[in-house]
Order: sequence, then C-alpha cells, then structure tokens
Amino acid sequence: MLERVLDALVGSDAFERLLLHRARPILARAHAGEDAVVAALARALDAPVMMVTPGPREAESIHRGVEAWLGPERSALLPAWEALPYEGISPSPEVAARRADAVHRLRGARGPFVLVTTGLAAMQRLAPTLGTVPPLELVAGIEVPPDEMAERLVALGYVRTDVVEHRGEFAVRGGVLDLFPGTARRPVRLEYLGDEIESIRGFTPASQLSTAKVVRVEVPPVRELIADPELRERAERLAPKHLDRFRDGLQRIADGAVFEGMESFAPLLFDRLPLPAEVLPRGSWVVLTQARRTHDRARQAFEEASALAEASGWPGPPALAPLDDALDGRVELRLSEFAEGLDLGLDGWGTAQGNPAELARRLADLRTRGYRVVLAAGGHGSLERVKEFVALPDAGAVEAPLANGFVFAQGRLAVVTEEDLFGSRRHTREAPRFTRRRTDAIAEELRPGDFAVHRVHGVGRYAGIRRRAIGGAERDYMVLEYAAGDRLSVPTDPVGMVARYVGGDVPRLSRLGTNDWARTTRRVKRAVKDMAGELVRLYSVRMSVEGHAFGPDTPWQAELEDAFPHVETGDQLTAIEEVKADMRRPKPMDRLICGDVGFGKTEIAVRAAFKAVMDGKQVAVLVPTTLLAEQHVITFGERFAPFPVKVAMLSRFIPRAEQQRILEDVATGAIDVVIGTHRLLSRDVAFRDLGLLIVDEEQRFGVAHKERLKKLRTHVDVLTMTATPIPRTLEMALTGIRDMSTVDTPPEDRQPVLTYVGPYEEDLALGAVRRELLREGQVFWVHNRISTIDRQAAWLQERVPEARIVVAHGRMDESELEREMLRFWDREADVLVSTVIIESGLDVPSANTLVVDSADRLGLAQMYQLRGRVGRSSERAFAYFFFPPQRELTEEAHERLATISRHQALGSGFQIALRDLEIRGAGNVLGAEQHGHIAAVGFDTYARLLQESVAELRGEPLPEEQEIRIDLPVRAFVPPGWVSQEALRLDLYRRIGGAGDHEALERVRSETIDRYGRLPDEVQTLFAVASLRLTCAHLGVEEVSTYRTQVRIKPVELPPDRIRELGDLAPGAAYHPATATLNLEPGRVAGAELPGWVESALRRAAGAERAGAAGEDVARMAR
Repeated sequence: MLERVLDALVGSDAFERLLLHRARPILARAHAGEDAVVAALARALDAPVMMVTPGPREAESIHRGVEAWLGPERSALLPAWEALPYEGISPSPEVAARRADAVHRLRGARGPFVLVTTGLAAMQRLAPTLGTVPPLELVAGIEVPPDEMAERLVALGYVRTDVVEHRGEFAVRGGVLDLFPGTARRPVRLEYLGDEIESIRGFTPASQLSTAKVVRVEVPPVRELIADPELRERAERLAPKHLDRFRDGLQRIADGAVFEGMESFAPLLFDRLPLPAEVLPRGSWVVLTQARRTHDRARQAFEEASALAEASGWPGPPALAPLDDALDGRVELRLSEFAEGLDLGLDGWGTAQGNPAELARRLADLRTRGYRVVLAAGGHGSLERVKEFVALPDAGAVEAPLANGFVFAQGRLAVVTEEDLFGSRRHTREAPRFTRRRTDAIAEELRPGDFAVHRVHGVGRYAGIRRRAIGGAERDYMVLEYAAGDRLSVPTDPVGMVARYVGGDVPRLSRLGTNDWARTTRRVKRAVKDMAGELVRLYSVRMSVEGHAFGPDTPWQAELEDAFPHVETGDQLTAIEEVKADMRRPKPMDRLICGDVGFGKTEIAVRAAFKAVMDGKQVAVLVPTTLLAEQHVITFGERFAPFPVKVAMLSRFIPRAEQQRILEDVATGAIDVVIGTHRLLSRDVAFRDLGLLIVDEEQRFGVAHKERLKKLRTHVDVLTMTATPIPRTLEMALTGIRDMSTVDTPPEDRQPVLTYVGPYEEDLALGAVRRELLREGQVFWVHNRISTIDRQAAWLQERVPEARIVVAHGRMDESELEREMLRFWDREADVLVSTVIIESGLDVPSANTLVVDSADRLGLAQMYQLRGRVGRSSERAFAYFFFPPQRELTEEAHERLATISRHQALGSGFQIALRDLEIRGAGNVLGAEQHGHIAAVGFDTYARLLQESVAELRGEPLPEEQEIRIDLPVRAFVPPGWVSQEALRLDLYRRIGGAGDHEALERVRSETIDRYGRLPDEVQTLFAVASLRLTCAHLGVEEVSTYRTQVRIKPVELPPDRIRELGDLAPGAAYHPATATLNLEPGRVAGAELPGWVESALRRAAGAERAGAAGEDVARMAR
C-alpha cells in the first residue's frame, strides 16, 4: 500500500521537475512528508540518498519513517558521536556499532537506499577502516571454540565481564558465552557442545534467564578504532613526533590498550579521513531537511569544535569539515518549510493535527472529493482504534511508525497517522522495551570488610569465603569477624542465616558468647509490635466499611491497554491486576504502588482511572507540585484522547475564572478526571460522584492535607504512588495489613550514565554544557549553596551566553519555585541551576547532562539519585561530579566519590546506595521513629521481626526456624574456576539455600544451567545436599552425619510397622527409638552419589515416597 503512495509521488509533475534539476542544488518546499520525499527520491534515482537533519531527534523520526516506506534493509541511521571529537570521550558501544553498521551497509548499497544522518555526523571525518570490517555472523551449528570467539570479540572492541548487562559486553562461563551485540535489542547466550555452538538464545539482562531461541545473530564492531597490528605499528612510529598527552595516547594505542577517548586520535594516525558523503556511490544525492536550521546547527557545532581543538592544543588535521565542504560535489536537495523554491505539493494537516474530530471531518470531505485515504499507526491495537475513529470503511490501513502524514493534492492522496489524530508523544526514540525487575538476578555484593548480620550471633564483619576440608567433607564457609577478635565460620549452603547489614549507620560489632544480641532484638520486637498493632487496627476498620464494587473490564478498557506503546513488565502487570481486583471488591481500596520515576507507575494509574470512568465514576489525581500535574495531564490526555473522557487540571496557577469553570464542571460531572495540587483538597471542590483518588508522593504533603486525605479514604478507593523504593522484605512483612505493589523494573534501553569524578575544571564543565545544548538537550547544574547560587548562575550565563538559565532552590517562594521548574520542563530554559532539591521525582527525558560542582559535600544516596535525573531516555547521558581542587577530601568523601565513579550502572555494585534509599522508603511507610530500630539490628532482621509480630497479632502460626546440620563426606561447593566472581558464588549459594521446596530447587537448578552451563560434579552434589535438606525439613530431621561406615539421621519418628519393615525398605538400616536415630549402611555408595542415596533411603524408611517425589527427581538429575 505504501509502495503505491511512493509511485504516485515519483510520477508527479513536481518530482519530474525535481529530477530535471539534478545538475545543481535545488530548493524545494515541503510542509510535511519529508520521509516520503526522500524514500521516493531514492526509488526514482534507483541509487543511495543521504538525508541530513538538524539533530538526532529528527534523524530518528525520519529514519523510522523511511524504514516503513522502503523496508529496514534499505535504510540506515548514521548517528553522531555523543561528544565532540576533541573531548576525549569514546562513543558508546551502541553508537559505535550503529555507525559501523550504517557505513558498512552504505559501502555495499545498490539501488534505492537512504542513509539518514545529522549535520554534525555529516561533518565528522570517518576512520578509513570504519565499515570495512563485516559483522560477525553467528548461527547454531558452526564451530568456533569459546577461546577463539572471545579473541574475535575483543578484536571487535567488546569487553569481557563477569555478568553481561550492557551492549558491548561478553562473558565466558564454562560451556556458555553471553554476548550483547552493539545493535541488538537483547543480549544472546551461546551454548557450546565442545567447539560447536549448539544453540543460541536471547536472554533478559536483569534476570539473566534465557528467552526464545535465536536463528541468527549479527555482531558488529563496537569500537571505531580497532588496535590491530598495523595500527599499533603506525602509532608506535608516530608517538615520538608528538608531545605530552598526545604522545602518551598514541603510545597506549601502540601498546594495544583500549581506553576512553582513543577514537579521537584517528586524525593523527591516518593520512586522510574520508567524509560520509565521500562514501556515497556516484549518482547519489544529498538531501537537507529544514535546510536553514540544519546549516545553523552545523555551523555552531563546527565553531564549538574548532574552539575546543584550539584550547586543547590539538596538533593534527581537523576532525570536522564545515558542512558546505563536507557535501561539496553532491547534488543537494534542500527542503524548506517556507514558501520558496519548487513546491512538491505535500501539505500537512495544519490546525486539524491533534484535533481528532476536525481531522476526521476533513478526511470525510477529502474522501467525497475522490481522494484515497491511507491510515497508519505503529501497532495493531492503535491501528484498529484509528480505523474505528475515522470511520471510513474503504480507507487503506497499514501498520507503520510514520510520525506525520500529509495531503498530496496532485495524486489525490491523504495519509494520516495516529499522531496526526491524537497528538504527538514526548518520547524521543522508539518506546523502550522493559525487562524483569532489577533485584531478581543481580547479586547484592557482600564484599570483605562489609558489615553482615547473623540471625543468631548478631552483627559481624564479613571477611570472605574460605574452603575447608573436614573429615572427608569439602565445602565453602563464610567467615565473620566479631568483637574481641572472635571469628565465626558459617556454612554457605544455609546462606539465609547471614545478610548484609543495612541500617544507615556504622553498627557496633556483637560479642560472641553473650546475650547482647538477644536483648537488642527483644527491645526492637517490642517497638515493632506496637507499630504493627496500629497498622492491623487501621486495616480492620477499613475492611468493615462498605465501598463501591467496580464492574468487569469493558471492551474500551482492552483497547486502551492494547494501545500502550511499551511492553508491560511482569511486576507492572501484577500491580495492575492487584489494583483491578481491589476495585472489584465492595471495600474501599487503599493500595500503595512503589517504584522509581520512569518505571511504569503512571500507566497503572491511567488504567485504574479509565476503569473508574468506564463505571460512571469520577477520578481525582492529587500531586504535590504543578510540574507533576502538568506531566500527568499530558500523559493522561494522550492515553485518553481516542475516548470520550474529559481530563482537566486544577492548580493555583490557573486563572480564577478558569478555576471556577472547572469546579462547576467537576460538580456537574462534565469532567471525568481532574488532576491537581493540594488545591483539590479545598472545601470548594465538590464532585458529582468521586470513585477513585490517586495520590502521588503522599509523604510530600503537609499534616492538614494528610488529615483531609484520611477522611476521604473511608469511602472512596485510594491508590497511592511513591518514587522512593520500598524493600521487598518490607512489602512481604506487611502482607495482610497494608496492600502494596512494587514496580522496580528499569527500562531496558536506559544506558549507563557516563560518569566523571575529579577536581573541578572550568573548561570541562562548560564544554559539557555546550555539548548538551548542541544536541538540543538540557542540563542540570547542581550548586548546593543557596547564598551563592545566583552568582553561580550569572557566571554561567556570562560564559555560555546562548544558554537560557533558570534557578531553583528550597528558600524560594513555592509558586516562584514551581514556575521556574515548569519553565525548564516546558523547554523554555536549557539549564537549571539548582540545589539538590531535584534529587527525586523530576522526570525530564531531554535533560541528559548533570554537573555537580561540589560533590564532596553530598552523600552517596544523594549522588545516586541526582545521577538518576539524567539518562531517562535512550540518549547517552553524562554526569560530572567535581570537587574543589584545593580542598582536602575526608576519607569518607573520597570513598563515596570512588564508589559513584566505580559503579556507573544501575547494577549490582550500587545496591548499597539503593538500600540506603529503601530505608528512607521504609520510614515513609512505617514512620521516621522506626529508623533507630532498623539501625540497631539491620533491615533484614527488622523485617523478619515485623513479619513475626504481624503474624502474632493476626493469630497466625509463626514460621518455625529450623537449623539442619548435614555433615557428609562429599565435595559440595561452587568452584571458583566455574564462577569466578565471589559475589556471584554467594548469590548462587543464596538461591540454592533459599529454595523453599523441591519445585523451587528444580527452578534454581534450571536457571543455573541456563546461566552457567553444565554443572560440575561439586555443584551437582551441592544441589543433591540441598534436596536432602528439604526432605529433612519436611520430616523434622535436624541432623545427618557419618560415624565410621554409617550415616546417622535424627530425630526420625518411625511407627512400629515401619520399624518392622525397615530391613526390606533400607537394607542394613537400624533404628533406635530411645534416641529417635536412624542408622543407614551406604556400603559402597560414596562421594557425589551419597546425598541422593541417603535422601531416597530416608524417604522409604519414613514412608514419604510421595511427598519426596520431586526431591527424587532433583537428586536423580544432580547425579
């Protein structure tokens, strides 16, 4: 269908005139359909075309459109580096891979092909080797030994790690190789049989578990400069000709080092670097869209780069060429929005865009005049909704992610997209897919020197894992150091006995052999019981009140949910179902949704609100700031646009007359969803039929507002959301007295934030601001001293005059503060100079550079949350944590800065700061006075005591703590040669020891094989011991040990009939009723087979064959 549209464009008079001018540059007017124009031009020329846009957002949008018109194999995107060439920052693996892939495909392009790029990328010279190395192609069945594969990947620029989480990484573990190709959506897992790749599967980075099989994988280079022997030899020869850091950099390349910023040395290493336009085949055209703006942006970038080169003393030829020089000798088509040059006859939808009713009327009118109408939307659900709304039965329909459509009068054609109808979305790139929650698979690091809590013995210091062989048994032990130099060795298999200490303060070490720890836990339990009693009382009161029972989902509810532009996460879907289930009950809902900004809480609120409106009820969404209200109005408005649902906003900033009109509409029911600040809690706000109240960040409201909310809670459903993370252990402990759902799944496309920590350098800080402005982004500049913040902003304005700067701090008048923050969010300002008040709740996807000018004064959790303000889209983000060069750092400040520098990702290493934030979250839920009790015993112990108190108050049986000692002469441990990272080994012990039944143990076993490959004998034995432990727990057995040739098991209660049959059930077995001890004779059974044999004999003797069937399966598989 889209091909017929292109045929109409190519066959038009305007296009014929365009092709007649191919001898000289042409200026043409195009109000819309630029992606269609460039696709049609490539078709007409039957040759590649290069499309140059002002910036990355336009390039991404046009690239998606061209892919829809011509197909993905006939379009490529060449992005610019995220930093200028002289800044010493390498492009991210994804950008490097996309550039290599684009140039490789361009070099081999024949026939219609469109290379979409930006003005900056078009000016940047390319390494001559870029795009000459074909991607590595992997399919099941080929023979490439793991060691050789690792060498090839290193040659392509990939980095070897323990756990693969980001593009450009790979890991080798036994017969498994994990790899995240630079342009891939998902990482892949290669499973080997000898030297042959037996299977290829995708896997999820957060869970590390395999998904579907993959037929073929392309692995492009993720470095633009590959240090092969020829390049190293050239660097060795050229290094002595340069001075200082340039000589050092070239020498490092000669030595084969891979380092940040090495690509910027390319102009020093090659005689000449080609420009992208020079790679185009003969007969190709270059098209500039928004020609004037593209030239202006390119000129600014060139001037900024030239100044940077001069300031850095750059000794080589320039890495950039002016745009006119870069495109010299190519036929240029300059597309302009203004009334000048050749008119291509494509017009946009003008005032009808974003106005569904008006656009539908215009389409109906065009159809009666003989126009063909083509409807386009990005997904099946969205396309069905567009077709239903437009209601033209003979209109063509196609699933295609076109940004905007157009009217082509000469061809009597009208193309309309979902965004033309319902308004444009604010996301900058294709909707990121989501993965499973962050805490499921990444081990929480317990490093030597960290504080840890043993359930029985209290707080100690973790000293690492030690292997010990005692009486033929070889296993790993965790070593804990206590006060007075005492040491305790704890077996790793029941690893749940030990947890990292998290309490916010430096704890006092417990003394072994005293009852200090028991006294402390008793004191905390008394305080916990009082607090839990109040929660239980409140819950009981709520359960006694009648509320509205909402009906089942409507067909429109399904359509709304199908139109969601992301893939929902597992915990997001769980939360949505929990909310709906609460709404269907005849009791008022009071559910708390926890999760960071950008993790999908708002979509849960959107669906709940829509369900309430479909039941004839009104919805109030209460937020602490006007900025959050604005954000929610846009989100709710976009999602509800295709439906007859009216959304309005109420805040103090709205004119009084407008407020009055909104209040009247709320009172009459004309408004379905009203979103606002605490103005919503005023006495003059009256609803016709309020059914659902959604509260965002309740802890930020004052006492009076909370009291008003408490009264509302008694008769309407309430859904509360918070961006402060809540620990899973707390959520579980509160089960049955506080309804909570946790959404802690990070967007998968979120890249690690490139983090710089070092002494303050003016040029570096200012360069970071200018670079972000060049890519039309925004900057957070954190200056955490109110007395000098205005002076800092004035200095920055003087140094970067083109920047639009606003200031925000906590002592500003509330309305002024919100007004300035709104200006920044609405992109009326480029730089927000503020104190740390931006650390939570602010979601500005276009802000991707953070500068903190005195980071040594900040806590680790503050720095983590500040860094979380950037990198919220798929753009590469930068964070600069500076400290004054003349100030001597304290040891604590040095450690904090080292930690933020070392842990650049939202991965395992940063769990400590995350847990610090979770303690704050616990305070929000439980009350700040509980913080001291958490500090006394650590969070995990506190959560366990809370769970026990709740169970007691509800009259439920307490879970019995059962310590089972298994001492068999077997080698049961995780070999370091199989899993080298200690944190991952501990995590594996935790998973095996934490399996609550045989079914869960089998899942852990399957996941372990999935992640690490075939199990070594020692690990198979470890699983067999774990299976035996579960059977012992089921039968009440506390000890399994060996004495000479016998295995002793106690206590075992056997009825008389089983004792009489014992010889038949387990040959050589003997039972001693006085001590409840069962003695078994294993004979020649030994080593790895012994645990399974003991388990099988024990089950037969105790008559537990059926209960232990799953255990037998696990034991058999382990053997």
